Amino acid sequence: MHLKIKNTLSCFLLLLIFQANGQSIASKSLLENIKFLSGDELKGRKTGSEGSAEARSFILDQFKNIGLETHYTDFQQQFQFENRRENKTYEDAVNIVGFVAGSSSKKLIVITAHYDHVGIGRPNSEGDSIYNGADDNASGTAALIELAKYFKENRPQHSMIFAALDGEEMGLQGAKALVKDFPFPMEQIVLNINMDMISRNEKGELYASGTYYNPILKTILENAASGSTPKLLFGHDEPNTGRDNWTQSSDHGPFFTANVPHIYFGVEDHSDYHRPSDSFENIDQQFYINAVNLILKCTLALDAELPKE
Repeated sequence: MHLKIKNTLSCFLLLLIFQANGQSIASKSLLENIKFLSGDELKGRKTGSEGSAEARSFILDQFKNIGLETHYTDFQQQFQFENRRENKTYEDAVNIVGFVAGSSSKKLIVITAHYDHVGIGRPNSEGDSIYNGADDNASGTAALIELAKYFKENRPQHSMIFAALDGEEMGLQGAKALVKDFPFPMEQIVLNINMDMISRNEKGELYASGTYYNPILKTILENAASGSTPKLLFGHDEPNTGRDNWTQSSDHGPFFTANVPHIYFGVEDHSDYHRPSDSFENIDQQFYINAVNLILKCTLALDAELPKE
């Protein structure tokens, strides 16, 4: 699918709209939610674990309190998959999926973030064996909740699905299940926005990967992100260049395979990636707040400019 945009707003007009309406996410609840989801009590949120079930219950309560609609029984899309590395079948994996109806389009924007992580593993030098996954990906999940809250209160033009996905760390299983059992025809999806690792970067950089395949998305995002912090960069999506290609690296991958345009918001790997030290204490709180607000600004611009028919 290649996107064609009609009647695009200028960067100047978009900035006026953002400034006049004062769009922003709730920083306090954003930080509270990432802290809870990455706490030791959840023991790394490995799929099928008690910690995963506790995280799922938390997200489910959030979606219900926000007042989202859903197309699945009690918001939960249950699925199973085989993990060949462990020679084990997971029969109790669950995506949590909410919905907000658009005001002027039946086309869909699907916003995703995985809530699972890798659980308990080899202890580090300090004896810590809990892989908390604060950046990976409590950060994306907490942002997903706040975006769902925002768009429930400020109705988007496109209908939006908000999906907290399970099983990403075992091969993008939750995204595969969602694409396989999607509640609408796939042709109705105009864009997948995926968030995975968005809470820290020493250079003050956030990437929006995926514009290589639909360059018009880059134009919209460049205009929306003008003058914002963190700095929005593009790349990690060019095939056959020998560079680090993120096109199949997270839950946007199955959407790409299904010919759905995507934007993947994320940071480059850091020293705490898949280590017990990926904890709440090591995120950059101000970077994270700014990054989620930037993603909101970008999502608003995409909602305004993407095709409605």
